[in-house]
Amino acid sequence: MNTRTTRGQRAPRAAPFVAASITWLGAFGLLAAAPCAYAHAIAGDRVFPSTLAVDDPGVGDEANFQYGHQRVPGDSGDQSINTFSFEYDKLITPRLAISVDGAYVMQNNPGARGFDNFGIGLKYLLYVNEPHELMTSIGVDAELGGTGSRAIADNFSTISPTVYVGKGMGDLPDALAYLRPLALTAEAGPALSTGAGQPNAFNYGFTVQYSLPYLQQHVHDAGLPQPLASLIPLVEIPLSRSQGQTTGTVNPGFIWMNRYGQFGVEAQIPVNRASGSHVGILVQAHLFLDDIAPGTIGKPLFQ
Repeated sequence: MNTRTTRGQRAPRAAPFVAASITWLGAFGLLAAAPCAYAHAIAGDRVFPSTLAVDDPGVGDEANFQYGHQRVPGDSGDQSINTFSFEYDKLITPRLAISVDGAYVMQNNPGARGFDNFGIGLKYLLYVNEPHELMTSIGVDAELGGTGSRAIADNFSTISPTVYVGKGMGDLPDALAYLRPLALTAEAGPALSTGAGQPNAFNYGFTVQYSLPYLQQHVHDAGLPQPLASLIPLVEIPLSRSQGQTTGTVNPGFIWMNRYGQFGVEAQIPVNRASGSHVGILVQAHLFLDDIAPGTIGKPLFQ
């Protein structure tokens, strides 16, 4: 996932929008009622979840709603920033998806609030190796300058071509069977500014995941009760390099997943003072529209 720049600071681009608490409750209620099965981003026995800060290597029809809170350094002292964001991904073909996203941002120092610039994206599933649980995609995102609030958004655009990779460890030998639930994902690419004199950046990140559903279904049924049997503990590390300075966070947390969607929570631990002054939080509700409504809204436009 890329980073968004708001005035006076660089904040994480939380992928999606929480309009109100009823949206969260409705989405979580739908997930809780669904049986334990799985959706897309599949390579063999591996299901890569839709992670909160580093984008997964898959494509799909999906809707993502996310809340983020951080305290970061600003021009006039620390800023407390709350971000409510949304993203909608639509499959054009089974391997090609287009996306739209936006975020409502509230800053306390200076007091400002409004929509950040809206974004569009294109992502193509390039390669899947099922026996080795390997998946790669390529994509490009554009944050459209001037489409957000003047108090929050920049007047220039940012173009971000990105490579995504995911690798599950299900091909490990029997002696390392309990490491098979492990998976790694990563993304990397430049963020190219269209603004005169505005710096470019290089955004990258990776995740380490241990899937308890994979453990239960493909290694050893330990008889874990719900909700533990559907949990994926993970650590995400989203980073950005610009003008000789690296910023980012270390995000330990978990994702609870079933057939129709997932719910995730992560802490955001700054890697240095430039990245933040306190531990933040990310909360996600994610819907798999291609499983909820496979014959209508979740169907690719072209097969």
